[in-house]
Amino acid sequence: MIPVDVFLGFVFFFQTGIGVQGNLFLMYLFSFLFFTGQRLRPIDLILTQLTLANSLLLLSRGIVQGLAALGLKNVLDDIGCKIVFYLHRVGRGLSLSTTCLLSGFQAIIISPHNPRWINLKARVPRYIMPSVLLCWIFHMLQNILILMKLEGPRDTGNTTETKVYGYCSVNVTTNISESLYALVISLPDAVCMTFISFTTCYKVYLLYKHHKRVQQVHTDSVSHRAFPETRATQMILLLVSTFVTFYLLNSILTGCMHSMTFEPWLLHSSIFLAACFPMISPFVLIKSDPQIMRYYSAVQDRKSPHTK
Repeated sequence: MIPVDVFLGFVFFFQTGIGVQGNLFLMYLFSFLFFTGQRLRPIDLILTQLTLANSLLLLSRGIVQGLAALGLKNVLDDIGCKIVFYLHRVGRGLSLSTTCLLSGFQAIIISPHNPRWINLKARVPRYIMPSVLLCWIFHMLQNILILMKLEGPRDTGNTTETKVYGYCSVNVTTNISESLYALVISLPDAVCMTFISFTTCYKVYLLYKHHKRVQQVHTDSVSHRAFPETRATQMILLLVSTFVTFYLLNSILTGCMHSMTFEPWLLHSSIFLAACFPMISPFVLIKSDPQIMRYYSAVQDRKSPHTK
């Protein structure tokens, strides 16, 4: 039988490799089209940001955690541990805030065509880039506190002053108030999750109204056709529901890990769940958004030699 440590290391390396390939494919696709002057949708900028955040999240944790699972826990010193964990937290926060931005943007786009919403829809594309930059700045500043709490790996015997989590340890006797630290870290996440839940329910309501209206107006042959707005919204709903599921499961395990005696299986399970959405999301987008495959065909046409 394969030892548990070897199996866990393989799982983390496999998860990281597959996820990074999927995200880099989408990042390359959007970048190539942008720099060659191809017209992109406003939502593609948000999707590019999401793939970048997912790649950062996977690369900053998956490889090192795979090595730690194999028993190589001293591959990082204090500085390396701080950098890796800081990048992981920034990537995780960006993934959450970008998903929140994506859900809100889609809710505005499919809203009713009344004068109030039309004016907002016209202005929204101009706010995407500033919103993306604001997300980066916020999460880079928010997670500076982590640099003050993390240390390199320590002996597990000194459990009263440090908690050891794989390749890093956390100083629990820091001068920073634990309750203040928890508030700073968890409050933005709670706000984003609340907003995502609200916009998701709103989009489901709009889809239901749209479906009922189509049934009343069109014939059966037309009413069963997937309209672009409906397909795009269904894609975002699938992506958001996938994110929410894995995020909540990861948050529950993380809370258990910090509130009880450290157990290795909690750490491995939490890290695995945290990387599931970054690994799956690019393939969800490729499968559910037909425009991505049209982009890919356009890239192949531009790269292939012209034949008469």
